[in-house]
Amino acid sequence: MIKVIDMRQGSDSGLFAGLVGRNRIGEGEVLRTVGDIISKVRTEGDRAIIEYTMKFDKVQLDQTSLKVTEQEINEAYEKIDPKLLTVIRKAKANIEAFHSKQKENSWFMTGEDGILLGQLYRPLEVIGIYVPGGTAVLTSSVLMNALPAKVAGVGRIIMATPPRRDGSIEPAVLVAAQEAGVAEIYKIGGAQAIAAMAFGTETVPKADKLFGPGNIYVATAKRLVFGYCDIDMIAGPSEITVVADDSANPVYVAADLLSQAEHDVLAAAILVTPSKKLADEVIKEIEEQVRQLSRRDILDKSLADYSAVVLVNDLDEAMDIVNRIAPEHLELCIEDPFSRLDSVKNAGAIFLGHWSPEPLGDYFAGPNHILPTGGTARFFSPLNVADYVKKSSVISYTKQALEKVSDDVVYFAKSEGLGAHANALTVRFSPMETKI
Repeated sequence: MIKVIDMRQGSDSGLFAGLVGRNRIGEGEVLRTVGDIISKVRTEGDRAIIEYTMKFDKVQLDQTSLKVTEQEINEAYEKIDPKLLTVIRKAKANIEAFHSKQKENSWFMTGEDGILLGQLYRPLEVIGIYVPGGTAVLTSSVLMNALPAKVAGVGRIIMATPPRRDGSIEPAVLVAAQEAGVAEIYKIGGAQAIAAMAFGTETVPKADKLFGPGNIYVATAKRLVFGYCDIDMIAGPSEITVVADDSANPVYVAADLLSQAEHDVLAAAILVTPSKKLADEVIKEIEEQVRQLSRRDILDKSLADYSAVVLVNDLDEAMDIVNRIAPEHLELCIEDPFSRLDSVKNAGAIFLGHWSPEPLGDYFAGPNHILPTGGTARFFSPLNVADYVKKSSVISYTKQALEKVSDDVVYFAKSEGLGAHANALTVRFSPMETKI
């Protein structure tokens, strides 16, 4: 079911190549299909959206039913389990509290002769969130995408999600969106939803930046519209790496690995351990737990194709492997996890100790669960408030301050062969002698 890689006698570069190769950037036919969808939505607007909704989702909508109504949202509150609503509100409070610590303020500095420099922070005006359909109801992703936007002060949050066969949206998704401050919700799925929010239609407003995960068509669409608007990231399949020693409980470790392996047939769950005894116990426990879980078909494939138990000589070697993998989620299920925290150079989210399971971060703790995947934690960060903000530089010189540096600026400009740049300084102090 899950392969064992013994790196105590050598290395296996295939482990790392296989993980990086799981990205969901479409090529060939996928790229052509998505390109056609974007082009049609861009030129035909709502008409194309309605056509694609019928084609892909088997739902007949019209221009008046693309947008979720206030009545539908009220009905969602009546349908949702009250306990789930309570949990959503608790999670919301934790997420807001965590992300409020990330806020940055505009700042200014002054220099001699009246120089003033600074940086203005301004929230984006309109952002679009995509929430995929499929077998899992990603209510938590609504909170993780929308709440940082509210903390940042984004003025308008819109959301697109595919309708169910009866034309409705999952009540929990609607309630989470309402609780998180989403202003408008549209019944649109797939690449056509990305195109609608990127370019706008008669009904859907144009967004400055798009957020949210999706399948290969959604990821490819986000790549193609980047530049017309901004995007958060191109998310790949989920992954977890657990570093464990003999202090770890194999039942817990197995459960944590499976919590990510069940996401997708391309998901990866990797145990790195110097303990052969623990490795054997975890493998046995994985086999027992899989038989009791509902997503067994997905688990069987993700465990066989992209998951592994990696045996190493010691924890130093384990941390080296972690940094090469650069996992989306990292658990340190070891005796003294804080002693190894400084060794982690590349990871999206780090869970310390035996009582910090990955699903705690997915749903409730507060840090964002939208994380870099496929090794991109080497250079990307978790979704955060800064992703919803743009910055502007501020420059103000007095005549006296400019005169002091004028010769230097002119010289620099001329060294690049840009005479008009130099002239913009020269005309201010010797206009009668200016030569452009």
